[in-house]
Amino acid sequence: MKPPRGAIEALLGGEHSDPFALLGTYAGPQGTFARTLVPGADTVEAHSLSGDVLGTLTRVDHRGLFEGFIDGEPQPLKYRAKASGAEWMVTDPYTFGPVLGPVDDVLMAEGTHYRLHDKMGAHLIEHEGATGVHFAVWAPNAQRVSVVGDFNGWNGKRHLMRRRGDVGVWEIFIPDLAAGQHYKFEIIGRDGQVQPLKADPYAFATELRPGTASVTAAPLAHEWGDDEHRAHWASVDPRRVPISIYEVHAGSWDRDENGWFLTWDALADRLIPYVVELGFTHIEFLPVAEHPYDPSWGYQTTGLYAPSARFGDVEGFARFVDGAHRAGIGVLLDWVPAHFPTDAHGLARFDGTALYEHEDPRLGFHPDWNTAIYNFGRREVSAFLVNNALFWAERYHVDGLRVDAVASMLYRDYSRKAGEWIPNEAGGRENWEAASFLQSMNRAVYGAHPGFFTIAEESTAWPGVTHPAHDGGLGFGFKWNMGFMHDTLKYMAREPVHRRHHHQDVTFGLVYAFSENYVLPISHDEVVHGKGSMLTKMSGDDWQQFANLRAFYGLMWGYPGKKLLFMGQEFAQRREWDESRALDWDLCRSTSHVGVRKLVRDLNILYREKPALHARDCEPEGFEWLVADDADNSVFVWLRKAPDAPPVVIVCNMTPIARAPYRLPLPRAGLWREILNTDAKDYWGSGLGNLGGVVAKDGSAMVTLPPLATIMFEFAGETAAA
Repeated sequence: MKPPRGAIEALLGGEHSDPFALLGTYAGPQGTFARTLVPGADTVEAHSLSGDVLGTLTRVDHRGLFEGFIDGEPQPLKYRAKASGAEWMVTDPYTFGPVLGPVDDVLMAEGTHYRLHDKMGAHLIEHEGATGVHFAVWAPNAQRVSVVGDFNGWNGKRHLMRRRGDVGVWEIFIPDLAAGQHYKFEIIGRDGQVQPLKADPYAFATELRPGTASVTAAPLAHEWGDDEHRAHWASVDPRRVPISIYEVHAGSWDRDENGWFLTWDALADRLIPYVVELGFTHIEFLPVAEHPYDPSWGYQTTGLYAPSARFGDVEGFARFVDGAHRAGIGVLLDWVPAHFPTDAHGLARFDGTALYEHEDPRLGFHPDWNTAIYNFGRREVSAFLVNNALFWAERYHVDGLRVDAVASMLYRDYSRKAGEWIPNEAGGRENWEAASFLQSMNRAVYGAHPGFFTIAEESTAWPGVTHPAHDGGLGFGFKWNMGFMHDTLKYMAREPVHRRHHHQDVTFGLVYAFSENYVLPISHDEVVHGKGSMLTKMSGDDWQQFANLRAFYGLMWGYPGKKLLFMGQEFAQRREWDESRALDWDLCRSTSHVGVRKLVRDLNILYREKPALHARDCEPEGFEWLVADDADNSVFVWLRKAPDAPPVVIVCNMTPIARAPYRLPLPRAGLWREILNTDAKDYWGSGLGNLGGVVAKDGSAMVTLPPLATIMFEFAGETAAA
């Protein structure tokens, strides 16, 4: 049956919503009929994929439309085209059947498809006897979607896609394509307007900014050698093992000789041994997913499935993670489901409508960052994000995700004034859709990847952030302890003479320290935007600033909770962090800065070796106050303990006055060995201490407290000699 002329005109104009209804091969009473579009050809001869000649088609429109009967059954075809003495072969994508199936449709419609990263985006596959790339994109409100790229001259009339029923997914298999092709999607919205070309939301690779195209990528070729690492973490309770995290911005930890970003391989050569030497257990990267704007630090993500092209190809990132694992180091990623930028090539109004975001700006616009907010209550959007979390765990073997800005997701009135937000159905401020999404994400990753854990950046009193989702919690493994960070840094910034009046800045945190599973974060957010570095936050002259910083690190490593320190703070960077330059590594030639780095190394070693310091980080039985009320002397003393392990006492003297003798209450009689002193000469301290240890009798010992210092004593035995 000859199609209406209007349908042909829509096809040739690149506006037809169902090109597969007109193009391809069809069985009929007279045999198999073929119709194809080969612009520029004078003649077209049909071939099977194996090369057999099946017939010659007739040109029925000068714009390149050919049709006619061919031998055999309907099947995928190649065409030999000729024009002006030139000859070329083209495999017709419209003669291939769909790749996605009805099960995909059902699961997509339900929002329960947890293999979307295997189905959506661009995949190099073999299909019906040909190799090529399968493209799939969700655009339910589009009239027409085309894939455009290097392979078709970015012509939206060439590769119009097939719409899959009611799920709003468009797909096409384009044979003979390989890895390395730049592409985007051209979308005509339901209002008939052509949208800005859109990058693939599921793209596995992208071009380097300022380019914004997606890039077809082959499946990872890397052969992993990290089974032992992954098996270890699957076998332990992360709450009861040492976790000490080195937070890194990959673009500014170091640079090459030309001031350019290090590749993943160069980072692996420098960063992994450095982290091993310093004793950290994990590297946590600020977002490495693709983002267009360097000063966003990666938090304005446009390509959630693609490691940024700034650092080389995706294989390089896989090699980095594997190399870290083989060295015993875990890799965590900052993950940003809280918002997304409104760049024209990104997710904003993807098919001409508010698809991933809310239409109403009171729900869909974030005033803090001038970004859009995901519509967490939409099944397809939630599935997109849940699949992304699963993707990083599966494809790149990352050990966990730190989820950014969780508080902004949980509250509808976050950073909004009255009238700028919409209450939930019960009239409250809670965003239950976001909470449900976070629960779904945590259930999915914990269920599929033993050993994987998630960390929430959440700064409010929302209950049960780290409680199991099946018990009504959000299901995170850990939560950043923002209260600890704010209170203790405020305390350390005060002149020591005033600290006696603010003793509660340190003690108050222990009131809630075990209500969640906490990470103690000294993150990038504390050393930017005029906040100075950790060193310059400390009060006093240069010597006192170093002493205060060392004392603070001693307090932090002795305090209940996992540890996180941002890069550069381990050697007391003087300038605040700037993402446009490398850290000030020349400072590591200075004794004072080397001393701080040695201290951080030794703190990490002690933290890993002493179960009392880590095995009950998240449980109240691992902590006991010994001196909580000595505000006059600004002294804090507490006990860390774990089953079947010697207890450790942490003593902090937060004044520049040495206190000797100081009566130190101790729970056991015998020798307590001094295992750490932040005032040691090796750390650029004054060297005042306790000559290796003290002996407790009648519940106490007389000790020397160095100025502005933290010391640690480990119980060495009741019968040991002094």
